[in-house]
Amino acid sequence: MGDNIQNPGIFSLREAIEIAEKLELDLVEISPNAEPPVCKVIDYQKFLYQQKKKQKEQQSKAQKMIVKEIRFGPNTDEHDYNFKLKHAEKFLSEGNKVKAFVFFKGRSILYKEQGEILLLKLAQDLEDFGKIDQLPKLEGKKMQIIISPKPVKKK
Repeated sequence: MGDNIQNPGIFSLREAIEIAEKLELDLVEISPNAEPPVCKVIDYQKFLYQQKKKQKEQQSKAQKMIVKEIRFGPNTDEHDYNFKLKHAEKFLSEGNKVKAFVFFKGRSILYKEQGEILLLKLAQDLEDFGKIDQLPKLEGKKMQIIISPKPVKKK
């Protein structure tokens, strides 16, 4: 058995287990398919803790996507449209997704073509700020479109 435990080397399984017990650590198999199999003497609980810590750090750095909703009626006039368009531009520039929908009440479902035209016009006006994730789609009494922000180029 090697006198200097700090140096890596080739040990028999029995010797490796003795070294791990002497150091009060765990013998962990790193690469079982290698010839001979590669093992490492580490504190396994500490290793798991560090892995969880790294994973949480990566999750916290990941950007959380927020979806903002904007509601239209099928007969929304120009002023209201422009007002909501400015809000949508603001949401997209802040890095949020925009879910715009036209809600049809009662018999207004007869104007679904107007609702689709309105949503496509919105998508066209927001072309500089975001890209379409989902084209206008009618679900029950709601026709919706989803627009995500364009990626910001880092300098």
